[in-house]
Amino acid sequence: MLNRPVTLVVAAVVLAVEGVTAVVLGAYAAVETVIGKPADVSSSIAVSAFGIVIGAALVWVAWGVLGAARWSRAPGVVTQIFALPVAVSLVQSGQSVPGVLIIVVALAGLVALLAPATTRAMIKD
Repeated sequence: MLNRPVTLVVAAVVLAVEGVTAVVLGAYAAVETVIGKPADVSSSIAVSAFGIVIGAALVWVAWGVLGAARWSRAPGVVTQIFALPVAVSLVQSGQSVPGVLIIVVALAGLVALLAPATTRAMIKD
């Protein structure tokens, strides 16, 4: 699909950024688990693996969105919806900068994923 709507590209970029961020944070947690002294090694390994696996899955979803694959829209929307309460919790706990940043990115992703142009691109009848 050479003539992709801008909203489709924006949605794919948002999901890819979220996915890469999760992979990087998961890898960072893994390195810290190895070189540091975590209070609970098994929990640290689980958090690291979760970040890496979920991040990789989001990159895969971003690739699907970029290709206008129908299956990719639902996990993309669910991811943005799940990000909002996390962001609100961050803002309420005094971490306003990351919280507001996540809110802005999640809302941009939702708007892009639910835009009419994205819908038309994904529903090819």
